[in-house]
Amino acid sequence: MIPLHDINPRHRFPFVTIALIGINSLIYLYQLFLPETRAMDMVRVYGAIPASISNGQYLFTIITSMFLHGGFLHLIGNMLYLYIFGDNVESVFGSLRFLIFYLLCGILAFASHYILDIDSAVPMIGASGAISGVLGAYALKFPRARVKVLVPLFIWIWRVVAIPAAFVLGFWFVMQLSSAFFASTAGGGVAWMAHVGGFVAGLLLMRAYQKR
Repeated sequence: MIPLHDINPRHRFPFVTIALIGINSLIYLYQLFLPETRAMDMVRVYGAIPASISNGQYLFTIITSMFLHGGFLHLIGNMLYLYIFGDNVESVFGSLRFLIFYLLCGILAFASHYILDIDSAVPMIGASGAISGVLGAYALKFPRARVKVLVPLFIWIWRVVAIPAAFVLGFWFVMQLSSAFFASTAGGGVAWMAHVGGFVAGLLLMRAYQKR
């Protein structure tokens, strides 16, 4: 099930959402044209390594890691979700508060991954944790908004259908949670728990904001 766009008009131009998509894309293009060794060095220097964080080093990488991606599919998947769901969440918070919210979700997502393997020497990179927070906020604020998704009927037959956001994002969250439960953190791979932690963080922060 691949989301294409939501049927949920925004109330202001999403400056921060567009800027985040642009910055992430430009940094990935820069990575892409680096020699392989330099690209790997960039990930080691600016990726968030739990073992280094445990030693009180390179705390800034918790932020910089959110702007690095490990491949084109990693980037395009993240930016697609941010493009679809970010504008409406930014409309709720306002641009500056949305930026703070986005970064805070990314930090809390990293914390969710970190507590499972504090001595890992594998860099964590990607905007997935922060974007998961956006999804959590959207699910709480706009559960009935319709999202057009591409679903497979057979191997070669796909169909576009409109489904409530609560179902689309709820299904996404269950997939992340089940993957986190069965996955091993050894040797790297997807930081599933960061997705789970980011989603829950976004949901709780949106709830707190609404109450305020």
